[in-house]
Amino acid sequence: MAAAEPAVLALPNSGGVGAGAPSGTVPVLFCFSVFARPSSVPHGAGYELLIQKFLSLYGDQIDMHRKFVVQLFAEEWGQYVDLPKGFAVSERCKVRLVPLQIQLTTLGNLTPTSTVFFCCDMQERFRPAIKYFGDIISVGQRLLQGARILGIPVIVTEQYPKGLGSTVQEIDLTGVKLVLPKTKFSMVLPEVEAALAEIPGVRSVVLFGVETHVCIQQTALELVGRGVEVHIVADATSSRSMMDRMFALERLARTGIIVTTSEAVLLQLVADKDHPKFKEIQNLIKASAPESGLLSKV
Repeated sequence: MAAAEPAVLALPNSGGVGAGAPSGTVPVLFCFSVFARPSSVPHGAGYELLIQKFLSLYGDQIDMHRKFVVQLFAEEWGQYVDLPKGFAVSERCKVRLVPLQIQLTTLGNLTPTSTVFFCCDMQERFRPAIKYFGDIISVGQRLLQGARILGIPVIVTEQYPKGLGSTVQEIDLTGVKLVLPKTKFSMVLPEVEAALAEIPGVRSVVLFGVETHVCIQQTALELVGRGVEVHIVADATSSRSMMDRMFALERLARTGIIVTTSEAVLLQLVADKDHPKFKEIQNLIKASAPESGLLSKV
């Protein structure tokens, strides 16, 4: 079979797999590790849709910092083969996701066209409880100014605003893409996923707010599980307890999430002193971000 041709190899007609699949879909057996789950995909689905299906079925078990290969069961060989180029599902088939032994290095490159800022729960009722809250408000506002200058979309959430209040007045929400209430700790709500799907080429999320060990941590882990690179801004995130904050950042860094600073993020996004917005970003960072008590607790 020519490599460029859409290809599919069918499973034996053993019955039961994908039974009752909706019209216009094809039954597929999705295998990962020791698991095998029957499901279905639209007729003509290719590699990207298969990966999405694997994530929906096994997302809590897949380490997105690993490299994977998708393989198809080949009747003629009696074993799995690497998915042919141009593969499209047209008949019932059996596929598996195989992790390679090589771990991918997270480089952490940021570009304005592939980045979204997430501002998490910077609300009034947290002011007296969160350590160094005034400092992270100041840095958060600087990040939002930078996002407006560089045309980077911003998504803001508010945890149970009826009880915890709205985003603090010092944070200027002019031009943000979304402001959403939530009760879930993670920011990865259906509306947020839909908004990300509307932004072409999103690769990285810059995440800041409160609390580091709860909403920030759970948001970061969910995003990484969906293949998004996450940058947590250490000087713009805090908790009620510095111990909780410190161990959360350590845990997240070990998973490959990038723990960084506001100035590093903004300068990485312009990348060159000849960038047309460099002077405006330079003006934002002329005064260093407050170090406060966060510095020794990262």
